[in-house]
Amino acid sequence: MALTDTAVRNAKPKSKPYKITDGQGLYLLVNPGGSKLWRVKYRLNGVERKLALGSYPEITLAEARSARDAARRQVAHAVDPNAAKRQARIEASIRASHSFASVAEELIEKKTREGLAEPTLKKMRWFVKLLGRDFGKRPIAEITPQELLHELRKHERRGRLDTTNLLRAFASRVFRYGVATARADRDPAQLLIGALTTARVKHFPAITDPAAFGALLRAIEDYQGDPAVIYALKLTPHVFQRPGEIRHMEWTEVDFDKAVWIIPEGKMKMRQPHSVPLSRQSLAILADMRSLSGSGRYVFPSIRTRERPLSENTINASLRRMGFPKDQMTAHGFRTSASSLLNESGKWNPDAIERALAHMVAGSVRRIYNQSAYWRERVAMAQWWSDYLDELRDGGNVPRQQEKIEGWSTMTTPAPFGELSYGFSMRTKMKHEGNWTTLSAR
Repeated sequence: MALTDTAVRNAKPKSKPYKITDGQGLYLLVNPGGSKLWRVKYRLNGVERKLALGSYPEITLAEARSARDAARRQVAHAVDPNAAKRQARIEASIRASHSFASVAEELIEKKTREGLAEPTLKKMRWFVKLLGRDFGKRPIAEITPQELLHELRKHERRGRLDTTNLLRAFASRVFRYGVATARADRDPAQLLIGALTTARVKHFPAITDPAAFGALLRAIEDYQGDPAVIYALKLTPHVFQRPGEIRHMEWTEVDFDKAVWIIPEGKMKMRQPHSVPLSRQSLAILADMRSLSGSGRYVFPSIRTRERPLSENTINASLRRMGFPKDQMTAHGFRTSASSLLNESGKWNPDAIERALAHMVAGSVRRIYNQSAYWRERVAMAQWWSDYLDELRDGGNVPRQQEKIEGWSTMTTPAPFGELSYGFSMRTKMKHEGNWTTLSAR
């Protein structure tokens, strides 16, 4: 006779355990202590076995019958329900032990072995902390898109829009790694694309007016402070590489004989080695610095210890002390200044300028071509650029002034600009190295 909810509820304990059967192997075991346990009997390969389904009232009669039917379907496919349950318990335990933070740390360790730059690894560890200790402890397989969005909204509400979107992208990398290593089933961060506020693109403040840039160079020349800071400030405009690459510059990377600085791929943002031609001025700055730090590892060691490079904010702090606010000039802004002024000169192939800036070029074939084809031009450009900086620093560049004199256009321009093209049709008198020449401008 089939059981009813009332019969199960009213079953009283006796001095010995007893069973109340339901059908198709399902029964309720009532113990003297009052516990009521669901069990199902089944046969597999001629051997009778028992499967525990849970206790009443946590498992209702309807739920017990559903579990019994599922077990019978497993038996019909030659699957042992007990073995399947044990395997599921092991898998659940493994998945629960793999928290988001532990999988993230494993990914970071993998990237470390692959040679990812230390600043990038440091940022990844910072992202783990930003997502929070409680979130980090959650099993990665159980995290929902809504749960992740809740964590990201905390940063979005504080106005950290760039950080919020970077956090989502980082979380997505962790989830994808979790899927690839069988610790997660999906990437909930992928589902949040479009849910977060996108920050406006911000460009690093930079001085691009030649006369104003000359004033900056003179301020650097007059700056008083730690020698490593002074020489780092002097070198930065000449090589216009990323601040982190300059800070971490090592003597083993500088070849004075070949006049080149070779930055290894582990230090480059784009994970590609980068060669920087060094002008006479750059070599002179490095030679002066070598007498101060040449016995150590870093070209520009920290003020506190020679075992570490200059700190991340040293150059920016020095610019502030020189009177250049953060909305006018930054350490990274020297790259923008160089890019703008080099392109405005009209002397150099834009691809050569991009290669000098170590910007990634789309397409592997074109990237390889750019690494080799523009080297001679980049060497010439490096020397031209340093000469131009000297002229700006010495006040030799006066903003281009144009006045009409009897139908002529008189324009004063610095010598380094050399050949120029203009967007108007008139004969132009150019003063070059003290001599006036007449050009037919286009």
